[in-house]
Amino acid sequence: MVFFPNEVDQKLERLLPQVQKPGRYVGGELNQVVKPWDSVATHIALVFPDIYDIGMSNLGLAILYEAINNRPDALAERAYNPWIDMEGLMRQAGIPLYSLESHHPLRVFDILGFTLPYETLYTNLLNALDLAQIPLTTDERRETDPLVIAGGQATFNPEPVHNFVDAFVIGEGEQVIHEIIAAHQAWKRSSLPRQQLLVNLASIPGVYVPSLYQASYHPDGTVHEVTKLVDQASLPVLKRIVPVLPPPPTHFILPNIETVHNRVPIEITRGCTRGCRFCHAGMVNRPVRERSVSDIVQAAEQALKSTGFEEIGLLSLSSSDYTHIAELIQTIKTRFQGKHLGISLPSLRIESFSVDLMDLLQESRHGGFTLAPEAATEHMRNLINKPVSTAQLFETAYQIYSRGWTTLKLYFMIGHPEETLEDVNAIADLCKQVLAQGHKAIGHRAKLNLGISTFIPKPHTPFQWVACDTIDQIRSKQALLKQELRHRDIKLTWTDPEVTFLEAWLARGDRRMAEVVLHAWKNGAKFDAWQDQFNFSAWDQAFSTAGLDPTFYTHRPRSEDEVFPWDHINTGVRKNYLLQDYELSKQPSTRPDCRTSCFACGILPTYADLRREHPGEAWLCPEVRSPSRLKITKTSEAQSS
Repeated sequence: MVFFPNEVDQKLERLLPQVQKPGRYVGGELNQVVKPWDSVATHIALVFPDIYDIGMSNLGLAILYEAINNRPDALAERAYNPWIDMEGLMRQAGIPLYSLESHHPLRVFDILGFTLPYETLYTNLLNALDLAQIPLTTDERRETDPLVIAGGQATFNPEPVHNFVDAFVIGEGEQVIHEIIAAHQAWKRSSLPRQQLLVNLASIPGVYVPSLYQASYHPDGTVHEVTKLVDQASLPVLKRIVPVLPPPPTHFILPNIETVHNRVPIEITRGCTRGCRFCHAGMVNRPVRERSVSDIVQAAEQALKSTGFEEIGLLSLSSSDYTHIAELIQTIKTRFQGKHLGISLPSLRIESFSVDLMDLLQESRHGGFTLAPEAATEHMRNLINKPVSTAQLFETAYQIYSRGWTTLKLYFMIGHPEETLEDVNAIADLCKQVLAQGHKAIGHRAKLNLGISTFIPKPHTPFQWVACDTIDQIRSKQALLKQELRHRDIKLTWTDPEVTFLEAWLARGDRRMAEVVLHAWKNGAKFDAWQDQFNFSAWDQAFSTAGLDPTFYTHRPRSEDEVFPWDHINTGVRKNYLLQDYELSKQPSTRPDCRTSCFACGILPTYADLRREHPGEAWLCPEVRSPSRLKITKTSEAQSS
């Protein structure tokens, strides 16, 4: 077995000339942090279970990397899954998965922290653990094995991988990671069994330790209840949030090779007020918190200086909804005048994307614009709660093209069971008319890229009660769009329905899905998000081996009182609020942007003390005027004594 970095290095020298992009596997980048191994008490490997090219652009990992390495008593290093060629050579040579900074094998770290932004990384999670020579399940791990934790958007329903991860961080990790480190350090000093560490972790708000809970089922296969097995565990587990967004990371690692985003990413807003009923991120990331213009510009200045990047990405679920977006763009342009800085707004709302904002961005033009109408008929727009007028879309498209942008990208979604072929045909008609606006503005230089996603009823959204569309219906809708949108100036991309159903099974699964994930991985499934690697038959066989019907998770109607596998995870948004919104979708009727009025989704009463302690513009929720329960209790006690 390989235990030491020098052993890894010796073997790597022979392997790297044989693989594509060897820069993925060597580390040594500008701004990486390498601390003397014996100088710290806690060693943490942050693992993104996909290739370096993808994972290097993940902002969540960058935030934790900088936060942990700012501590004198801990270090954070990085690891990514190797591509197929490198993995095969590593297994042949007996090289375990290792960190890029020091080349220590992952199994000698104290904590492995996996980032899981989407469900199709689950088999890669198992592959990473196996390649690291770490037992796959919690009950197999011993005191000498690393603690395996995970967080990210996919973990708001952690049940399909519940037995592979020791503890999940539900929600935001900037504060809770330090509490986890403190708990681990205290446990190491105590020499108590590993089980005691798990119990201690379960007492930390926002930490879910699956092995300390038990799920039971009705005869029809639906969840009866989830119960906790120790008093220290919370039920439900409430997500963690930071009351005020901390300073963003600024010392980004400069990658060795081209990655998906070579830019400085700065999160300007967290959360969204729009309430699109299909949008998981918009529901689970409430409340909306914004950074100040001065904080953003200062971070941009520091990050550009430390990296040499020539573009900044102003990140948000809806960048143009940022309250001070015009002021921000103008300030950045003034501060960096003459430096040819590119500014990208990856997510824009048609309603808040103004002509003035286009004019401000003209000098910083990088690529095209991306807008997401999602639907083309009033019926579907009202149903999904995205009421964008067609006239507004046409006007926005014309203004974009007329200002010199030659490419516009539009996102649409098909596959809601209430959608008809007429609704889908309307997408094709709408796109042709949008392109006509481009031709009117700049002639045949105008191009239109279309991304057609397929609806998945995600947990913690108003559509969690909805079934998926059938595979035949999805294929017929895609065929209609392919036929109608054949044009030299239109590029059309879509999602394979089998990939959609895999994501739906994993997103909506219960604990029994863990056996399916394990069998699929054993059948060869990995890199499921990659079209050329996706192996549907491996999953089909896995369901058969586990004795589960995949349509149970995707194609059956759900009663309003069904207990969902994820109900013990509390996002702060009331289930009854989601049900009310689901009922509105049946009319269909819209609910306005909650910037205009609070609709009592549950966030304010859940986090009332945090909001009370942080008044003002940091949150877009109303301020809490009532006294805290703690103060009321103390006053009552004083009066009675």
